[in-house]
Amino acid sequence: MSDALLTVRGLTKSFAGADGELPVLSGIDLTVRDGEIVALLGKSGSGKSTLLRCLAGLIPPTEGSVAYRGEVLTGENPGTAMVFQTFALLPWLTVQQNVEVGLEARGMRAAPRRAAASQAIDLIGLDGFESAYPKELSGGMRQRVGFARALVVEPDVLLMDEPFSALDVLTAENLRGELLELWESGDFPTRAIVLVTHNIEEAVLMADRIVVLGARSGALRAEYAVPLDRPRDRDAPGFAALIDRIYRTMTGRGDDVRGPLPPLGREPAAPTAAPAGPAAEPRRTLAGTPLPPASVDGLSGLAEILLQHDGRLDIAELADELALEIDDLLPLVDALDLLGFGEVDGGGIALTAAGRRYSGADVQESKTLFAEAALRVPLVAAITTSLAKAADRTLRAGFFRDLLAHHYTSEQVTEQMEIAIDWGRYAELYAYDADHTEFRLGPDVPAAG
Repeated sequence: MSDALLTVRGLTKSFAGADGELPVLSGIDLTVRDGEIVALLGKSGSGKSTLLRCLAGLIPPTEGSVAYRGEVLTGENPGTAMVFQTFALLPWLTVQQNVEVGLEARGMRAAPRRAAASQAIDLIGLDGFESAYPKELSGGMRQRVGFARALVVEPDVLLMDEPFSALDVLTAENLRGELLELWESGDFPTRAIVLVTHNIEEAVLMADRIVVLGARSGALRAEYAVPLDRPRDRDAPGFAALIDRIYRTMTGRGDDVRGPLPPLGREPAAPTAAPAGPAAEPRRTLAGTPLPPASVDGLSGLAEILLQHDGRLDIAELADELALEIDDLLPLVDALDLLGFGEVDGGGIALTAAGRRYSGADVQESKTLFAEAALRVPLVAAITTSLAKAADRTLRAGFFRDLLAHHYTSEQVTEQMEIAIDWGRYAELYAYDADHTEFRLGPDVPAAG
């Protein structure tokens, strides 16, 4: 076994909420070793970005520990550097200056700092852009600056938080390929990579090991070794089979793992059956029930397609039929599940009785059914209930952004708000005034009291 660079033991992370502590991560055990790429895979709200920030020492665990080369962290991790989804460049600095920022913060003198930055710029394919400002660069070039800025400090572990998700498909494919070529070449100035992604194919393309986090449990759900040679062939039977196994784990039911992980490459065994009796539905919270990035038109379209196929379809087959990636369908599947219109069963999605009524209803009835379902979703319910209690039935959007900020990053808060506005408007539960960033209760929703 190679050296352990990062060691996580019993890590739990909770954030303060209106009803007490809300857990985001629960009992995480993880080791990152020299020479491997580890992918943290999970849906939105699974806690993977929070875990990455704990590895970086940017936020402390509530319980448990994170250690770098055997030393438990009490602050920022000296052996890591991070690449962000949103590039996070300083717009007033040139490419050269942005890459030098980390070295300057470490007190390196000007001449060696410039030389090291130039070497990193050349390594990542940015030579010729040294004097350019971020506004002059494409998205792919901006992310190259992010990579160079992280690599120039020669971290033991490079942490990447969905670094390709803000790029177009072709740019992301090219940048992934170049990064893997550097990794395989031996010129890569880092010993391990931890990649956060929600994209199953990306995880299988890049990682030696894939760790799946549960969507709502905040715990590790399964772990897979990736025994495929690089460069990886998407058409290879093993590639497609592994994607299918991971997909079934991410969308299946009753396969969460508590305690020690199963052996690498094996799916977890089903848990011991609970005593007979009515099962209580898990309590939904703002932190544990993120809105999936699905439009009303998109989820309604999927529901209609399901109804045309007797209410059930295999998602992988549907993706092939529609010439989509499985990951493109997952948010729509999650939305139907969250609203109670669909149920995920292994690799398939089936309409519930409520989903069949919704799919077959006319426009006005479908809006009524959607409103009833959406009011069981925490964020939509919080907005509607708060507006009903407000004296003038209006509230600034900042109030809800502040509630979400306890549990999500700023980018995630924006995404959650946009989805909630879309769903609430369609359901006629509330209106939103973008000019004044203000919500107003819908005319047919009674005021509180």
